[in-house]
This record gives sequence, C-alpha cells and structure tokens, in this order.
Amino acid sequence: MGRIHVRARRTPAAVLASGAVLAVLCGCTVQASGEEHRSPVRIELPSSTPSAKSAPPDDDKPSATPPPAAPAVLWSRGDEGRDVRELQARLRQIAWLFDGPTGTYDDLTEQAVRGFQGKRGLPKTGKTDEVTWQRLLRMTREPGKWDLYLMGGQPADAPDARCLTGRVLCISKSSRTLRWMVDGRTVLTVPVRFGAQYTPTREGVFSVYWKSRHHVSTLYDSPMPYAMFFSGGQAVHYSSDFAARGYAGASHGCVNVADERAIAEMFARVRTGDKVVVHW
Repeated sequence: MGRIHVRARRTPAAVLASGAVLAVLCGCTVQASGEEHRSPVRIELPSSTPSAKSAPPDDDKPSATPPPAAPAVLWSRGDEGRDVRELQARLRQIAWLFDGPTGTYDDLTEQAVRGFQGKRGLPKTGKTDEVTWQRLLRMTREPGKWDLYLMGGQPADAPDARCLTGRVLCISKSSRTLRWMVDGRTVLTVPVRFGAQYTPTREGVFSVYWKSRHHVSTLYDSPMPYAMFFSGGQAVHYSSDFAARGYAGASHGCVNVADERAIAEMFARVRTGDKVVVHW
C-alpha cells in the first residue's frame, strides 16, 4: 500500500501569529496580510539602558563642602570690661601696646591687635577672635592685678572705720585708692601711688598741716603741684610721672595722684586741719 501524504494547510491566522512572534524577536513592524488595511502595530523590545528616572543614586559623587566658619569674635572696638584689660595687658607684654590697660577697646587697642595679626599671618581685622586670642595666650604670661590696673581704674575697697566721721582723706594701700569723704559720704575717689620699698608711705592717722599749690621738693628738686602735707615731707600731690608710667614707678613716700583735674578739685576743697587716714 502506498503512503498517503497529507499536507496540512496553514490558515491565515496561523501565519499572522507566527509573524507576530518573529516581530517580537526582531523588533520590527508587523503588517497585516491580504487586502485588509489596518494600522501597523509597533512592538519594541525593552532598551538595555535604564531611564534617568529609574537610575540609582550615584553614591560616589562628592557633595558640596561648606566653607569653614570664621572664628568667633571675642572682643572688638567699643567693648569694655576686665577681659579687655587682660587683652591690653598681654599686648603690653610684647610691646604692641604702650598705653593702658584702660578696660576699653579703643582705637589704640584695635591698631595693636591688627599689627599683631599681620605679624603672625592672620587676617588683619583689628578684632580679637578666638584664633588671635589663643596665639596671644601662648606668647604671654597671666597678668597680675597691678598689670591689669597699671594706670588705675581699680575699684576702691571699703573705707576704714576711722574715715566715717568728719572731713577725711581716706587712703587705702590695699586698693591703692584715695577717697575724699565728708561725714561718711564719699565725694571723690582717685587711684594713688605710694613710696618705694626704702621710702615707704607712713601709715596711721594724721592731719593736713600745710597746702602748697606750686610746690617743688627741696630734697629731690621735683615738682609737687597741689601738695597737701600730712606727715613731715610726705604729702598728697599730683605726679606727672604717675600719669605717664602708672604703677611701673613709685614715689619717695608721698601719695601720688595721676588725675590732675581731680587733685585740683580736691585741693580746693580740703582745708588745713582735715584728717588723713593711711591704712591697709
């Protein structure tokens, strides 16, 4: 018996289905067969490159680094107080400032700070910031009390009990101050300077026995304006040396006053016979 070959007839639908599979694999456009005119169907395969929206974050990309913050300013022109005194005293130690300390951040202090900064390669702002202060601390020593008050300005201590009645020049060696007092009330207070080690100012209760407006010392040939004598040759008087050098100098036993206006006012008020108390 001979073999009967049966050839399957492929339907148009089967042809279209196989074309669609080929289109998926090749990414091409499939056109319908026959006389039917339909819109072409575009089938695209996924791209191998991800879109920008789906791209993962780039962790290796460096972030913007903010600039370093400027050092904090501690003191600047116009500031006042004990800390400004210490700044000025330290600047005096290394010869950047020659006046004061005054306790006020004035133009001379600003100029001194600017010079110090420029010498050390720091920004020349004239303001004392943390970097400038730390550099100054490393170059100087801790100032003592009379370094801080070299030119006066220190507070007066409490008056001695012997000063609380009558008209009194109440002079404290502890605070280096003089109070002009009337019946327990302080009228005027000024810083004063005393004698050196071998010419000390005497302590105790005395009285003004002589006033001499334009006095000149016969022993030292030095001017003693507004002199109010209370014990031998010792007197309260104005001292230009004290005004210029402060506590860096000393008297020969007298009580020096650096404020000429204040001593002139005091000289006009004090009478012969008024009490003088020199105490610790």
